[in-house]
Amino acid sequence: MTQLIVYAAADAADVLLNTTDFDVIARELASTGASIERWKAEQPLTADATPDAILAAYKLQIDRLKDERGYTNADVIHVRPGNPNWPAMRQKFLSEHTHDEDEVRFFVEGSGAFYLHIGDKVYQVVGTADDLLSVPQGTKHWFDGGPQGNFTVIRLFNDPAGWIAHYTGDTIADAVPNYEAA
Repeated sequence: MTQLIVYAAADAADVLLNTTDFDVIARELASTGASIERWKAEQPLTADATPDAILAAYKLQIDRLKDERGYTNADVIHVRPGNPNWPAMRQKFLSEHTHDEDEVRFFVEGSGAFYLHIGDKVYQVVGTADDLLSVPQGTKHWFDGGPQGNFTVIRLFNDPAGWIAHYTGDTIADAVPNYEAA
């Protein structure tokens, strides 16, 4: 279930908001410059759908975002429980960083949490199947796919070099609860 938890950056025990109301989540994120929306596949997908089949199922939405925001590329990433690379990947994503372009992820299946550090707040956004989250360029953030990692996402971007993480050195991610996927 899509969820937003807003923590006080100075003390993560101070929860300012905890909601699963999608309209409230969208409104709160819009106030930060981030956005969330929901997509439905144009055609049914099987559990073993290929990346090409997944991209085809969401072609209308992908093309709309490419037209609106100028993205030129889309790809699909699968992470499954038991992936021997997940613990190292997870650790890398758990450090606060920024990117030189937007970070746009659509959850085809599974879940993960993006944490946005904006001003004196940390916004934990749990994305689940059908959620598209867009984190604006330069926003301090980190990602947690949970201890096992279980998600399929479509990534939209212009240049893979824009994904290079610029780590802030801030240890705030250590003070906020990690995502424990359901």
